Amino acid sequence: MPETEVHGTVADGFEAVRDEFRTIVAREGGDLSAQVAAYHQGQPVVDLWTGSATAEDSLLAIYSASKGVSHIAVALLVQQGLLDLDTPVSHYWPEFAAKGKQDLLLRELFSHQAGLVGATGGFTMAELADDRIVAERLAAQRPLWRPGTTSGYHALVMAALSGEVVRRVTGESVQSFYEERVRRPLGLDLFLGLPADQEHRYLAAQPMVATPERLAGLAASATAPDSVSGMAFNRHAPGNREVWELPNLPYVRAKGTASFGGVGTARGLAKLYAALTGSVDGREPLLDADTAAAFAQVQSNGFDLVLRSRKAWAVGFHTYSEIYPSLAAGSFGHSGAGGQQALADPRNGLSYSFLRRRFLFPAQADPDHDRMLRALRAAVDARR
Repeated sequence: MPETEVHGTVADGFEAVRDEFRTIVAREGGDLSAQVAAYHQGQPVVDLWTGSATAEDSLLAIYSASKGVSHIAVALLVQQGLLDLDTPVSHYWPEFAAKGKQDLLLRELFSHQAGLVGATGGFTMAELADDRIVAERLAAQRPLWRPGTTSGYHALVMAALSGEVVRRVTGESVQSFYEERVRRPLGLDLFLGLPADQEHRYLAAQPMVATPERLAGLAASATAPDSVSGMAFNRHAPGNREVWELPNLPYVRAKGTASFGGVGTARGLAKLYAALTGSVDGREPLLDADTAAAFAQVQSNGFDLVLRSRKAWAVGFHTYSEIYPSLAAGSFGHSGAGGQQALADPRNGLSYSFLRRRFLFPAQADPDHDRMLRALRAAVDARR
């Protein structure tokens, strides 16, 4: 089988990042479709892609990295004084107070402490794709645990809940807010709601290569469909689709479902995270230092009832210095199912994104990113 070529460029001193990318490609074999991009001090330093079907501007599913994009709207509203993280959700969204949720603070909602990981009766796929329907159903529901006491990843619904807060304050959807105030001004190849005239650029997501060992590993960690984890991934609902398939549903891409329906390029994601805390294209950073630090601050750190492992949550984002030791304190972003990653390390002026077309076996994702980020950090340190 011929070796898959790596295309694109790296800045002087960042050649080791390309070497690590080549190592990932060689390990997987076959025709891996993937993109990786990074910015340093507002300038692109890595822009690579691979795969016979992949172009530099091919659009890939970003899965839950969509949540990071969506929560940028929340951060901007907090920065503008239109939202206060220490105010109850019900102040902005009165219906949310039903069944014991009246005291839940915004910061607790955005850090997966609400206990609303899924609908008790499940969602149809069309319902799950519609953020307004998801928000209305969950606002009326009794939480699965006492809100604010523990965390559980709201995998498919988090940004529907936070997006409803955005809608209540601004009168517009989080998708519209992002389009008008973030994507269009920055010229990002990164969509929450893919226009029909861009559909031809989308590369359909592909399932994991299912080896006997991988299937056995997944079976060993499987939970009941009606468990907390099962509900979080809608597995108790008739007609549910696997996570890897969701962005391949045309209505998910068209709506830009805020928790998992975004599509874009690694270049677009890396530029977005660079623009959050640094100057890109001569623009002021989207977030001031205090707002960025507030959203990167750990809110909950303990056993996650959905992921069934220890997890630290920030405000709408993952925290990353505890996962990737080469990153500085205050690093934040959001991963996506199947191996996607997007983050910023403000102290080092670094942003990073990695997107892949084929779903990756979960245990492989973090080691891959760790190697890439170590190479990036070494290059950044050498520039000082």
